Amino acid sequence: MLQRILNILGWVGTALVFGAVAVRFLRPEWNQYATWGAWGGLALVVLYTLGQWREILNYFRRRQARYGALATTGVLAALAITVGVNYLGSRQNKRWDLTASRQNSLSEQTVKVLQGLQGPVKFTVFDRQTDFDRFRNRLNEYAYHSRNVTVEYVDPDTRPVVAKQYEIQQYGTVVIEYMGKRERVTADGEQELTNGLIKALSDKERKVYFLQGHGEKEPNRTERDGYSALSGMLRSDNYLVERLVLAQQKDVPADATVVVVGGPTSDILPAELDMLRAYLGRAGKLMVLVDPPLGDAPKALPNVEALIKEWGVTLGTNVVVDVSGATNEPSIAVAATYPLHAITEQFSTLTIYPVARTVEPAAGGTSGRTPTTIVETSRASWAESNFASLATGVALDAEGGDKAGPLSVAVAVSAPASDTGTSTPPPSSAPSGNEPKPETRVVIFGDSDFATNAYAGVPGNPNLFANAVNWLAQQENLIAIRPKQADDRRVTMTPQQQTLAFLASILFIPALVFAAGVFTWWRRR
Repeated sequence: MLQRILNILGWVGTALVFGAVAVRFLRPEWNQYATWGAWGGLALVVLYTLGQWREILNYFRRRQARYGALATTGVLAALAITVGVNYLGSRQNKRWDLTASRQNSLSEQTVKVLQGLQGPVKFTVFDRQTDFDRFRNRLNEYAYHSRNVTVEYVDPDTRPVVAKQYEIQQYGTVVIEYMGKRERVTADGEQELTNGLIKALSDKERKVYFLQGHGEKEPNRTERDGYSALSGMLRSDNYLVERLVLAQQKDVPADATVVVVGGPTSDILPAELDMLRAYLGRAGKLMVLVDPPLGDAPKALPNVEALIKEWGVTLGTNVVVDVSGATNEPSIAVAATYPLHAITEQFSTLTIYPVARTVEPAAGGTSGRTPTTIVETSRASWAESNFASLATGVALDAEGGDKAGPLSVAVAVSAPASDTGTSTPPPSSAPSGNEPKPETRVVIFGDSDFATNAYAGVPGNPNLFANAVNWLAQQENLIAIRPKQADDRRVTMTPQQQTLAFLASILFIPALVFAAGVFTWWRRR
């Protein structure tokens, strides 16, 4: 009687397990009941098995059964190892990008931002289900580099309530959520996605002002001598870029994150000098790019030089000559050496400086401010003070009093806000939460042309400039190499080459294979 009941329970348990599997595929909305049924069925099968303990024991006493048990145990052990390896691989996976331009990898900038996340970030992709893959590969990389990143894919057509909740107006919209703040992106590129993430992380608007009125480079000028390419890069890092005519102001705007003086050809006014000093005294951030005093009647910039000198920086009255052979023009200095500093951390890309002057830290600094060199030219360079020889193209050497390389052409200096002339920074710069302590920061370059559109194609130039701005703004998490565009690896052929390629693939190669087959057949005969 008991054995009959156990048999019935065994069949009922088996039916429950198979029924649960069928429910999962046919009626997914009943998954909760299917789970209960599966566990109940498994319990009944185990109960039936325990009731057959005598038969099982007698079976395993046979020699054939013991051999089978050993084989089964080996198979189960191998299966367990395979499952374990796959489980660990899914939790601790490692990726390698073997493409030539590393187009499947995120840039250092993006990785740095992701690794610095202090809380959970959610990317919600609203698009047609058939188009999810164009976002999936990229966002999988974001989730791979940070456990704080989660991604959800929503089809607005099948889940209209969610789409309405997020106010989605078009397909391909990505909503980035961080600590209650939302940002929208309508592209799948890394630059746009990281840009949106940075906006979500930022709690205030940042502005970069380019000083105007003294012959400085124009931030929106698209010609070779303009800064429009740099302005676009700064905007992609979520900075607002504006012009600043300081002579028409009573003070530097309170919302200025960084002020850039890009290659003035005439001196600033005393009143403007006072305003810049007062700005720096309020934990301001200043970048000055000063060209060598070349020309028939070079103009001195005493006010600009006085401001730079106050920060322990010495401007050389010279031009850097570089005969390393990196370029065909000795007046173009090439730098590949970057002393240790936050601006140049992990930076190893070449930068070039057409007609640069030396910018050196003063011995011992000034008023407790100790500048640091951030860019050095090669040993095959020197500082040439004989401007007439440069103009006539006479062969030059590093003798006759000129300083031999390596030479400093860029300097950075910082000081606590309390050491810059005011004991209390303005309310807008007061630290709150995770904000860094306000500092006054200054960066001086001995050349303003390296940042122009003419040299934007040199990868290191715009990256170094942007890194300097981010350091000035105390946004060290953005200091890295920007996302690169994928290389154009298409093969371009002339009509004659196209004809040869066609004939080789359609006629020559098949004919060669056919001839080899005929030859082999003939030899075997």
